[in-house]
Amino acid sequence: MAPTPPTDADLNVMIRARLAALGIDLDQLPPGTTSDPVTGAPGRDSVLASLRSFLRGTVAELAAYQLPVPGAADPDARKALSQQRVPILYPANSTEWRKS
Repeated sequence: MAPTPPTDADLNVMIRARLAALGIDLDQLPPGTTSDPVTGAPGRDSVLASLRSFLRGTVAELAAYQLPVPGAADPDARKALSQQRVPILYPANSTEWRKS
């Protein structure tokens, strides 16, 4: 059974919870879709619509991304090879950390 996509209300709850965890309160924005003429702050509904659109489109694309693997034609091999370590800034520190 395929998962059902979240509704707008579901996404609104998730967005508000995530932003609240970061200390951002969307209730500080003006209500509706029109921006505040004095401050230029966008309307709360337009911000939520934009964030819902981002979650429905960009997040799925990012989650499906795999690192390019040169020379591997087999899909299973490509998947395995795409799980290589990411280059890090200080490899010596990471190497010592993994030894313990």
